[in-house]
Order: sequence, then C-alpha cells, then structure tokens
Amino acid sequence: MIAIIAEKPSVGMDIARVVGADTRNDGYCSGNGYMVTWALGHLVSLAMPDTYGYTKTAAENLPMLPDPFRLVSRQMRTDRGMVTDIAASKQLKVIESVFNRCDSIIVATDAGREGELIFRWIYDFLGCTKPFRRLWISSLTDEAIRKGLEELKDGSEYDSLYAAADSRAKADWLVGMNASRALAIVSGSSNNSIGRVQTPTLAMICSRYRENRSFVSTPYWQLHVTLNGGTSHRRFFHPVTFDDRQKAEAAYRSLSPDSSATVTKVERRKTLQQPPLLYDLTALQKDCNVHLDLPAAKTLDIAQSLYEKKLISYPRTGSRYIPHDVMACVPGLL
Repeated sequence: MIAIIAEKPSVGMDIARVVGADTRNDGYCSGNGYMVTWALGHLVSLAMPDTYGYTKTAAENLPMLPDPFRLVSRQMRTDRGMVTDIAASKQLKVIESVFNRCDSIIVATDAGREGELIFRWIYDFLGCTKPFRRLWISSLTDEAIRKGLEELKDGSEYDSLYAAADSRAKADWLVGMNASRALAIVSGSSNNSIGRVQTPTLAMICSRYRENRSFVSTPYWQLHVTLNGGTSHRRFFHPVTFDDRQKAEAAYRSLSPDSSATVTKVERRKTLQQPPLLYDLTALQKDCNVHLDLPAAKTLDIAQSLYEKKLISYPRTGSRYIPHDVMACVPGLL
C-alpha cells in the first residue's frame, strides 16, 4: 500500500480520482493500492515559549534560544491563551494511521518551500521513518498528475528546500518571540509585536507616510511649443523649468511668435522588445493592486482558487519562467 499526502482536501480528491482511490473515508480516500490523505495547511508548528519554560516575560529570560526546537500540533489563540486546534489534531491522527498502514509515501504537497515544510514537519512530528518520494507538479490537471507520478523524485533531493523553509520559520520565531517580549518589557504593554518581515515593512510604510505628510508642493513653469505639420499637431515641452513666473514669462517674450521651426534631422531605428516574463506571485499582486485595487491577500486567495480549479499553474512561485517539462504543454493551452 502506498500513502499519498496532499496539502489540502481538494487537491487530495483530485489525486485520489486519478490513481483510482475511489473509496471516501473520514480524512482520506483509499483504493487501487493507494491511501490518499491530506493536510489542512500547516498542521504542525513550532512550540510557543511557554513549552520551553519561558512562562514569564522578563529580561533575564532573554534571549530565548530553544535547542532543539519542538514541534506541536497547530494551536489557536483564544481568550484562554493558546489551545490545540481540534481539527488539526484530528487530521494528524488520520495521517498517522494512513502512514502506519502503508509501506511508502508520495509527497504531493504544493511544489514550493512551504509545501515541503508542511510535509516534513508532519513527518517529523509523527516520528515516521517510512521512505518517501516527491510528486513535483505545477498544475493539477489529470495529465500533469499522471506525468508527475511517472517521474517521482527521491525525497532527499528536496532536503535543501526543506532546510531553507525550516530555517526561515525558526528565524521568524527567534526574531519575533524575543523582540516582541523585549518590546513588551520596555513599553510595559504586551499589545505590540515585532516580526522579521512585519516590522521592516511597517517601518517603510511609516517612512513613506511621513514623507508624504511633510511634502510641500512647489509651483513651477515650463515653456512648450505646438508644431503643426499637415494633419499632425505635436506639443513639445522644453526640459528647463522655472521656479519664478517672471523668468518664465521673460523667456517666453524672447521668442518671436511668428518664428518657424525647421526639422534638421530625422533618425529612425528598429528595436526589438522582449515579451514580458510570466507572472510570479509578487508581480501579480502588484499589478492587481494597481489595476484592480485588490489587496495582496485577496489576489493570492483568487490565484489559489484558480489553481485548484486547474485554470492556472501553481501561483506561490518566485520564478517567472516555464520549466522544460511544462513547455511542451503550452501550445495546447493557447
């Protein structure tokens, strides 16, 4: 029996249908030699400081440097503090049961850094030692899934990707937890937080806001000339600007209203303009914000939904190029 784990139920259902795992169970599908289960996003996370005994926000407890870091079932913040997410805990038990009943695992989480982290943390949290291979696909069409299953990679080929994701998560923890507690001690309030990405981004926003508030517009004057040539009417602006209206008017008066202009030279040249690259997530979010006034999170939600409906390729990518194995499919999409 082979286990397949996807990142979310909808993807798991698609894969189950392709491999013939047609029997639906609670949290997984089975059949044709496969058991297909799924995560619900990040089911496992790094433990909070309290787990390591850092229950008191005090200067003598800083910096907090867990060694090793501990993994816990996903938790939720409530009025009573952090509590275990019941849905996450339930699905982890399903995944553990599936893994225990199978000889090997096919990892079908999203083809990216976070997708790799989601599986590896589940794998480590459950203490699983079963061999696993990687299904790496950027589309959820039946054809892409079948081809991906024919070209499975050994899981160890993605160790570096996992290390990058794991390091990022631990860096977020170290900066966020330590800096937030330090700020709470200094400010006397626990309502503020600091994050590795959050705080620099907020600083840039505040800096830009202050620049806009302190900006004082300065009027200027500029000369322009309108040239009529047959049916063509062109207006050209002189590159020099004047911060004094009288100087601008003096320059204007120095020109004869009856003077004519003569074209003395025309240069023509052909240039080649490369087509724009495909979107990565950041470029897509920028354009959707400018042209559609969509916030970044909304753009990601829409793109993720389109991906799961097999209408676009994997959206959470930092690459703007098509892999060679996908390029062969492009003509059929146009």
